Amino acid sequence: MIPHDDRGLLLGDGLFETVLATGGAFDALEAHLDRMTAGCAVLGLPPLDRAGAEAAMRRALAPLGAARAAVRLTLTAGSGGRGLDRPQDAAPRIFATAAPSPRADGPLRLFLSSVRRNEGSPASRLKTLAYLDSVLARAEARAAGAEEAIMLNGEGAVACGAAANIFWLTGDILFTPAIGCGVLAGIARARVMAAAGRLDLEVREGAYPFEDLARAEAVFLTNSLIGVRRATGSGIGASASPAVERLAEIFA
Repeated sequence: MIPHDDRGLLLGDGLFETVLATGGAFDALEAHLDRMTAGCAVLGLPPLDRAGAEAAMRRALAPLGAARAAVRLTLTAGSGGRGLDRPQDAAPRIFATAAPSPRADGPLRLFLSSVRRNEGSPASRLKTLAYLDSVLARAEARAAGAEEAIMLNGEGAVACGAAANIFWLTGDILFTPAIGCGVLAGIARARVMAAAGRLDLEVREGAYPFEDLARAEAVFLTNSLIGVRRATGSGIGASASPAVERLAEIFA
């Protein structure tokens, strides 16, 4: 049970990671735990108990056996009194949940959301519990008949999906928004960027207008659950690309 004074519940003070499990094994677990550890340092929380975190995840996954599953690890800043200040003796609280996560096929339908990503906030580069902007962006996309939102930042540059990083391909150049645009340093994002060099693709990170997406040859989203998934909608073509298909193979 989560007590009523938990700071994650009341203030979104905490972090989470969503890890893919297949055949009872976690994908890129160390990278996820590294990112949560780094997030704890940014938020001024005690270092992550990595052994305890992994044990909680394995307990959550056990009832699902070998099924493809999404395992969410949640860390809150623990209990605290009224107001913003953390108590001196705050003790983080950690728990995990798991749910089936069947692989989805076909291109994602995108919608350009009116909800903006705050590139000036440190939280935009962390997986914090304060995810309301993404909730609202996804709801807006669903209401428009799409599956995922494209979020711009306060400067009008492309940032990300509601729960994914975004890439687009023009010729032999793979573009993606820079972290400074208010982007999470995604685990799948890093893997795609590392693999691009092996396919003779040049990776460019920067601040790009939405119009660049509309002119791209292929657009795709990445996160730890979907891997690489092509995208269409909001003026974006759904062109199939051999390079994108090869990038997707690293998650197969």
